[in-house]
Amino acid sequence: MKASRLAATGAVAATAVGAVIVLSSPAFAHVSVQAEGTAAKGGYAVVDFKVPNERDNASTTKLEVNFPTDHPLASVMPEPMPGWKIEVTKSKLAKPLELHGEQITEAVSKVTWTAATKDSGIPTGYFEKFPVSIGALPENADELVFKAIQTYSNKEVVRWIEVQEDGAEEPETPAPVLALSAASEDGHHGSTAAEEADAKTENAAATTEADTGDSSDTTARVLGVVGIVVGALGVAYGVLAGRRRSDA
Repeated sequence: MKASRLAATGAVAATAVGAVIVLSSPAFAHVSVQAEGTAAKGGYAVVDFKVPNERDNASTTKLEVNFPTDHPLASVMPEPMPGWKIEVTKSKLAKPLELHGEQITEAVSKVTWTAATKDSGIPTGYFEKFPVSIGALPENADELVFKAIQTYSNKEVVRWIEVQEDGAEEPETPAPVLALSAASEDGHHGSTAAEEADAKTENAAATTEADTGDSSDTTARVLGVVGIVVGALGVAYGVLAGRRRSDA
């Protein structure tokens, strides 16, 4: 009787664990986006679109990322990636943007990465990051939603386009979301404490080097003048000594 109960308990536990794995697998393997450092409002950032390949019978050969139209980005520059062809698509803006005093009438609406060969995609059990420099980030939003489409070598297409609703469970195919941080009080956008510390260290080093150089120049000049004076005194002493010997 005890053995049958233990067997039943084990079966229930195994079923529960399996259910948890199945339910959590989409969240574990979805396409996501994350900033390299800080993505501050009003600033610029480098973001990575992380694409895992969870299929055991196909590789990922294409990624399409659609950029938000409600908060268009005037500057979008993908980083070159070996083994991938990159296509940047621009669209006309309903309302022009201003960037560095210039009117921008179009913005990037989509970036597409396509594997250059059948062997240059993302193989089974691996992931890859697709870096993009973006800006200026909106100042009136807390996050940006990027809808992505992942294509496999067997022609399967997964659309990561579902938007997370407040208070609801995570959707099966959620869209990548980039969280934006507040701009710093001193007006610097996207700068980190480490970067500011490095800048201060470099300025201090430059100041110290300049001070050291000035001090060395001053010391050299003083020693040069002293040397000239000593030499002149030596010559004068020699002349006087010679005259005394001649008079004697």
